[in-house]
Amino acid sequence: MHLARLLLLTLAVSVCAATAVMAETSSSTPIGKLIPPFELQDGLGATHSLEEWSDARAVVVVFFGTECPLAKLYGPRLSALAEKYADQGVQFVGIDANRQDSLIDIARYGRAHGIEFPLLKDAGNVVADQFGAVRTPEAFVLDQNRIVRYWGRIDDQYGVGYARADVQRQDLAVALDEVLAGQEVSRPVTRPVGCIIGRVRKPKPDAEVTYARDVAPILNRHCVSCHREGEIGPFAMTSYDEIAGWAETIVETVEDGRMPPWHADPAHGKFLNDARLTDEEKQTLAAWAKAGAPQGDPSDLPELPQFVDGWQIPKPDMVIPMPKAFKVPAKGVVPYKYFVVDPGFKEDKWVVAAEARPGNRAVVHHLILFFQPPGSDRFQGEDALFNSVASFAPGLPASTFPQSQGLARRIPAGSKLIFQVHYTPIGTEQVDLSSAGLVFADPKDVKQEVKVDCALNFRFQIPPQADNHRVEAEYRVQGPDRLLYAITPHMHLRGKSFHVTAVYPDEREEVLLDVPRYDFNWQNTYILAEPKHLPDGTVLRCVAHFDNSSGNVANPDPSATVGWGDQTWEEMMIGSFTMTIADQDLSAGRPQVRAIGDDGFEATFRYRPEEPVESVHLAGEFNDWSMDATPFEGPDDAGWYRAKVQLAPGKYEYKFVVNGSEWKNDPGNPEFAGYYFNNVLWVRE
Repeated sequence: MHLARLLLLTLAVSVCAATAVMAETSSSTPIGKLIPPFELQDGLGATHSLEEWSDARAVVVVFFGTECPLAKLYGPRLSALAEKYADQGVQFVGIDANRQDSLIDIARYGRAHGIEFPLLKDAGNVVADQFGAVRTPEAFVLDQNRIVRYWGRIDDQYGVGYARADVQRQDLAVALDEVLAGQEVSRPVTRPVGCIIGRVRKPKPDAEVTYARDVAPILNRHCVSCHREGEIGPFAMTSYDEIAGWAETIVETVEDGRMPPWHADPAHGKFLNDARLTDEEKQTLAAWAKAGAPQGDPSDLPELPQFVDGWQIPKPDMVIPMPKAFKVPAKGVVPYKYFVVDPGFKEDKWVVAAEARPGNRAVVHHLILFFQPPGSDRFQGEDALFNSVASFAPGLPASTFPQSQGLARRIPAGSKLIFQVHYTPIGTEQVDLSSAGLVFADPKDVKQEVKVDCALNFRFQIPPQADNHRVEAEYRVQGPDRLLYAITPHMHLRGKSFHVTAVYPDEREEVLLDVPRYDFNWQNTYILAEPKHLPDGTVLRCVAHFDNSSGNVANPDPSATVGWGDQTWEEMMIGSFTMTIADQDLSAGRPQVRAIGDDGFEATFRYRPEEPVESVHLAGEFNDWSMDATPFEGPDDAGWYRAKVQLAPGKYEYKFVVNGSEWKNDPGNPEFAGYYFNNVLWVRE
């Protein structure tokens, strides 16, 4: 299985991943313990007992959970191991001790992963307590006398915050081979990694913190947007019955700083989407779990946040599916796939919210919807960056612009929409039909066009075993001042840190974003609490560090020299910036063109300065860029200056000249061209 998919399945929902809390010592392990007989029901209601397998040479007991991503990932692997060892007299048994998992859930888990060995429900976690089981998945090997000979993980592929490309040690299989051979187990204890078992706890009757009054509001603010039916969270956080069994796991991942996912250093910048919990909220969650996760008075429950079913954005005005489903092969490397859609846009479309939705999350590594403007015969690779409309990757929020500020993304009339999809095979053939939803603004309400610019470096080469390789890239503000709204750093598996500094024309420097521990599993966009004004000449300096050493356990190949590439075993270095032109006001409108005579046209330009000016002139290709040949008349009572020019059909670049020397863009025209960022006027017959 491709490494990126392993990361997404296990770590993109890392609320369920952690190291074992027990130390690897003989005093805290069940090694050598005799397991007494037990009886439990399976997902169909049939009863099974340990004595049922008295003839088995060994019994493997694996504690699992139906929603834990690691338990889901290991389901097929356990099925394969059970089949491999069946002829050698080994019986596999799965036990679910989670209070939140029902018999129906267990039966569904077995069908989904092709598991034929018994899957049993441990109501009240009695058997889990006998074994001393802590997490899911967690394996125990019992010899013929039902004495525990091995306890721990299934293999070593996964850890907190990483997944290896391949298994290096198959701990469970090695232990089984040694037990069957009559040998001592060479490593009887390993550290299991996974979700904490959701045991039944007796809540304190006098608890000061309850779910209904204290915990639910925190989850609604920080968690429910992802942890609800149909979203990326592995389990829902919308009801007490579901959430009570996850109390200890939630507290653990919050205390470790893994949930909610946020990686920016709080010392630099303030962000609208800062997902961090306050210290008080963390203390509330910890007190609730310690008190046994009491429910409290249901009448204290706040209302759940309202979402559009199936979307993180408001109800889309247009849902665009891929033109056809794509079959993802079971194995191999799938090059980026592109699917072209002609939406039939007859006029510019202004997008205020957009969301890309993978049809099959198991195989869609990332998804970008971008536009190909009219007049271009073919799209370029960089169009997916600069013309992106909607994107999906773990942790990446949907694109939403505040309509009150008049911000929107423009798709030019006549554009085609293109899906770029990165698929990662998972061992079985899969089918995907992804889609995207768009919410449009009324053009009259749009004041500024949102654009994406980038600092990127294509030329780096990361040496083998380099553990802190530095790569730099810059973006320079050229032409009109900008307003910066968001920053998105992007690297792959060797990405270590990302730092963005604004160097202003007066040589002042300001750190805008510092991500000291970059996490490929969470492609965060950092939305500034207030837009940052970037004058002409400002440089956004990006510094990334990469860890290509053996110490980076997610590293696909520490011996390789690594350069730019699309696949996750290659690397990228991109700093994306969501910006607008600072003084743009599209409500002013483009120049108005009307026909005069048989083949002539008259264009009317208008301009309303924000401050009083002495003069305004029009300069462009139609007057050889003269700074004083075409004066504006005005201002009128509303502050508007106007100029009229007779033109033949064609394309014209132009700018305004204020006070005889200051070059200004037309605030009402979103069309630009060239190095000098000139406005563009099309005069068409």
